[in-house]
Amino acid sequence: MTGQQAEKRTVVCVFCGTAAGDNPVHKESARALAVAFHKNNIRLVYGGGTSGIMGELARTLVSLAGPDSVMGIIPRPLVKTEDGYKDSEETTPADSEAEDGRQQGRAGKAHERTLPTHLVKTTLIEESKYGSTIIVPDMHARKRMMAAKVLEGGPGSGFVALAGGFGTVEEVMEMTTWNQLGIHHVGVVLLNIQGYWDGILAWVKNAVDEGFVSQANANILVEAKDVNEVLPKLVGYQPSKGRLNLNWGQE
Repeated sequence: MTGQQAEKRTVVCVFCGTAAGDNPVHKESARALAVAFHKNNIRLVYGGGTSGIMGELARTLVSLAGPDSVMGIIPRPLVKTEDGYKDSEETTPADSEAEDGRQQGRAGKAHERTLPTHLVKTTLIEESKYGSTIIVPDMHARKRMMAAKVLEGGPGSGFVALAGGFGTVEEVMEMTTWNQLGIHHVGVVLLNIQGYWDGILAWVKNAVDEGFVSQANANILVEAKDVNEVLPKLVGYQPSKGRLNLNWGQE
């Protein structure tokens, strides 16, 4: 390519529940976020679920922008719990076999320590109304791949949390921790619809008051009270001055 290279497409990873919840406002927020992604040509990376808020988000964006707009990443044990994949076919990329050999013997938290470009062996599910889907071996490989896809994206790439349960809280807090440790530098936004995340935000404030989180690092986790605030907060995100400047690629 001659001249200035085209800007990379923004990639946003969204954490959210596989349940719909009892308040319809959360599914409405997922649909509204999908519309915002479509209008701004943003690619969604998500946990690959086909039900609840996850499914609503993915289906809506695919219906607007096509399957290339959504990438689901799901651990193999969870595939059988998703009705949306029951009739789908799987294919194994040829270039994953060699990497699978290099990954033998690495387990658990080893996946979390760095964000290299090489990835564990994966399987693909044919494109569907949920977009393209990659099957990975475990939960740690899923988070590692999600983060890698985000960091490959253009300006405004980052992480967003909608309503969800234990898994959603675990994912968003881990990405917050990775930011604090210097593993990544992009924004982590809580879409706090009708106060859903008030408890987490109150905990952060208390952790600062008690001396367990610095005031600078309290701002790693960003609140958005409306869908329209999400993308501007990702684009305008400034890394905390309290982050650790560590080299995670030299272990």
